[in-house]
Amino acid sequence: MSGEPTGRVGRAGRVTVTAPPTHRRRRTTITSEIDAQTQVGEVYVRSLVRAQLRLALVVCGVLAVTVGLLPVLFVVAPGLGEVRLLGVTLPWLVLGAGCYPVLIALAVWYVRRAERNERAFVELLETRPPPSERP
Repeated sequence: MSGEPTGRVGRAGRVTVTAPPTHRRRRTTITSEIDAQTQVGEVYVRSLVRAQLRLALVVCGVLAVTVGLLPVLFVVAPGLGEVRLLGVTLPWLVLGAGCYPVLIALAVWYVRRAERNERAFVELLETRPPPSERP
């Protein structure tokens, strides 16, 4: 009893390991097209960027018309500059305190619309079949 094994126990037979079958066609998704930065992916991303840019330009235009033209209004109608409310002239009151609610409202509106654009983009990606499966 020298402690040496007397026989071979449980030796398994050889197993052949192969690569997965290559005859299957990989399914291409639109998100993978975007990740791979293909032409199809670029078209989808460009459409989202265009929608977001359009929204930003609209918000800037509304801001320019509402807040940006207030100084022009006070120059054109100098009588408004003489009006006092709570001991403060109207131009200072409007430009100092009245602009902030407009800015906050525009910011909230912008964020909601931008998120809506992004949700629509995600829904578009989920509902459209990949380019390789279209007729």
